[in-house]
Amino acid sequence: MHSSMRVIAAVAVIAGAGLFAAGDAEARRGSKAKEAPAWLNAEGEVTDSSAVEAGYGETVTGVNGWEGEITGKPAPDSKFTQLQIGMPMKQVTDIVGEPTDQGVYVTGKAFIPFYFGSDRHRYEMAYKGQGRLIFAGKGWDSGGNLIWIIHNKNESGYRE
Repeated sequence: MHSSMRVIAAVAVIAGAGLFAAGDAEARRGSKAKEAPAWLNAEGEVTDSSAVEAGYGETVTGVNGWEGEITGKPAPDSKFTQLQIGMPMKQVTDIVGEPTDQGVYVTGKAFIPFYFGSDRHRYEMAYKGQGRLIFAGKGWDSGGNLIWIIHNKNESGYRE
């Protein structure tokens, strides 16, 4: 075999091994992603609302095309089951009542110049024995629309 052919063959073997290793790493990441996080028990119930991460729940499209997520299983007789992603905050509180605790925080989008979208801040409501509701809004006074329902029958009702 000519020396340049050997070099090409060696490069092909090394590249193939690299692709194989990359595929293995991707498979390992995929299996890790399927592992249940510490805040979710084997039955799919949320055990710690404050530690919940996006991406583990069911992604849904709701009212007026709003996209959101529903995580965990509802508590027995939960009023959260009457809610839909995209509902305005006032409509939600008319259905489930006032929260045990609530708070607001800005998102990174609030610092993007000329960004006028709806996710500049998040408004979080905690309901004892029910879970938490997260709303996305444009401004502090707009309330926002429901984008995330976190079911947790053991919710303390207080944001930690």
